[in-house]
Amino acid sequence: MTAPDTRESPNTKQGPDIRPAIGAAGLDDPDRARALLWQMVRIRRFEEKCAELYSAGKIRGFLHLYIGEEAIAAGAIPALRDIDNVLATYREHGHALARGLPPGEIMAEMYGKQEGCSRGHGGSMHLFDAGRRFVGGSAIVGGSLPLAVGFALADKLAGRDSVTACFFGDGAVAEGEFHESLNLATLWQLPVLFLCENNLYAMGTALERHQSQSDLAAKAAAYQLRSEAVDGMDVVAVARATEAALEYVRGGQGPMFLEYRTYRFRAHSMFDPERYRDKEEVAQWKQRCPVETFARDAVACGLLGASVRDEIEREVAEEIDAAVAFAEEGTWEPVENLCHDVYAREVRP
Repeated sequence: MTAPDTRESPNTKQGPDIRPAIGAAGLDDPDRARALLWQMVRIRRFEEKCAELYSAGKIRGFLHLYIGEEAIAAGAIPALRDIDNVLATYREHGHALARGLPPGEIMAEMYGKQEGCSRGHGGSMHLFDAGRRFVGGSAIVGGSLPLAVGFALADKLAGRDSVTACFFGDGAVAEGEFHESLNLATLWQLPVLFLCENNLYAMGTALERHQSQSDLAAKAAAYQLRSEAVDGMDVVAVARATEAALEYVRGGQGPMFLEYRTYRFRAHSMFDPERYRDKEEVAQWKQRCPVETFARDAVACGLLGASVRDEIEREVAEEIDAAVAFAEEGTWEPVENLCHDVYAREVRP
């Protein structure tokens, strides 16, 4: 069984009993606390609705849920500016919501409707919004890493004051693109922030079975870039670490690697039989649920009122109901448009 990681890192210790108090972390703004909780609840309920709709046959194909990892998207993405680029993984619904993509357009995309953010062509793994500089997910493990280097290089050559934030999982660290991308980013001193969501499993393979060096922040540091780790189950710690990392990269000091140590509560995907970890392990990690622990602590320290959670739940429920209605009322793409935006096809004489 893989127990919660208790190793020390440059930013935090990670374990069930050593989460820093909200006050100690420096969060004393009730409005910001409410916004963080709202975004995490929103992502959680959206994902739960997606699972329900998948079981009902409304959503098809692959579906990778972000349940358990909400603190990362909710804490990290608000620190980015509109001019910054965001690249994600195939588990990117939470990133898209936090970046500001309308829930209705995301849901319509997963339905395959042409009102979706990718016109129904992408589905769950390929959400995209050029206007919000959300370059979207990739079905290829590690596929976003070289793209991030390209975006950052283009911005540097053009003299733009943009940072590229690249999200990827621990499984991507085993790919060649990881090593090539960090190496080039450091050599060229590019404005890219590498954000590793380490949930301890690459699909069904535990971290210690696919990495000889399981401290991913230490592995990244070999490429001579600043590298740190943070408790990815703590939204305040995530926000603070990401803000500091972005300040570092924006200051022209080169790329940086930030490892969020987290855990997914659901299977890898809806097709995953999940035979590689036991229920006791999952139950242990659920005690550190980022939504529940933050809500509890924020009320306990007087930062949020006891009724705020119920208010947020009502707001989120209304928004998700509207998103589902938008997707249900959407339209299928006409058959004659099926080859639009397809740039590689067989040409017959």
